[in-house]
Amino acid sequence: MTESPRPTGRWHRSLMLAAGWVFTGLGIVGLVLPLMPGTVFLILAAWCFSRSSPRFEAWLLGHPRLGPHVLRWRATGAIDRRAKWIACGSMLLSFGLVSLSGAPPIALWASGVSLLAAGSYVASRPEPSRGE
Repeated sequence: MTESPRPTGRWHRSLMLAAGWVFTGLGIVGLVLPLMPGTVFLILAAWCFSRSSPRFEAWLLGHPRLGPHVLRWRATGAIDRRAKWIACGSMLLSFGLVSLSGAPPIALWASGVSLLAAGSYVASRPEPSRGE
């Protein structure tokens, strides 16, 4: 059995399309703000658009400023060193804020484990070669 790449339900397609635009907006903000990783959100936006709107996926991939980040990820899975530092630093800062918020221990454990897993994944990605 092969899985359909696009959701069949209208509400599911609409939800994926809306999420794609939210992630695109966050990605744009992340490219402007130094402490927010924008590429991650653009990758998520492309994934959502690939399941909801080929037109918007093509727009995102063809965009001169936004597209190259997603295309590099799709081609190599590489994350540049600066983006790794920003992403991992942001995760550490987020955990620090959660720990100062008086959150219950289960929330600290859950966020700590999740952020550690995400940070490990980001750190393990290859870095693009100088020519990319």
